[in-house]
Amino acid sequence: MNAAEQATGLEVTAKIAAIVNLFKAEFPDARADLKPWKNDPDTRELVDPDSIDIGFHFPGWSPKFQSRSILVQIRFYKDPLENSHRLIGLEAAGFNHQGEAWRLSTVDNWQLVGQCQPALQVGEKLKHFCRQVFTLFNG
Repeated sequence: MNAAEQATGLEVTAKIAAIVNLFKAEFPDARADLKPWKNDPDTRELVDPDSIDIGFHFPGWSPKFQSRSILVQIRFYKDPLENSHRLIGLEAAGFNHQGEAWRLSTVDNWQLVGQCQPALQVGEKLKHFCRQVFTLFNG
């Protein structure tokens, strides 16, 4: 779900701001987009209501990133008995003019997969960012 829609209270809003700052610390040229999903019925069907989704856009395509935009989806498990959310993982996907170029998921083995993968240094920075988000939520 769009991060802007999830920012309903002070705690979540502060964590979303922290996520943006953590990403920009690794990738200073990135511009955050707190509404990466369109607000139409078809898109709404695909959106996970228990996630915080943020898009990050770069000034142009870079061979180092192999993308122009990165979508970060922070996924939670909502425990109905405790009325709480627990972070279960992050997914980051890089997009170029042809669509999705690569993907990183912390749910499995933290490997980058895809036809056009970013440079090793970029992959390590993405993994460092993911670890910091885990610390932010599980702290």
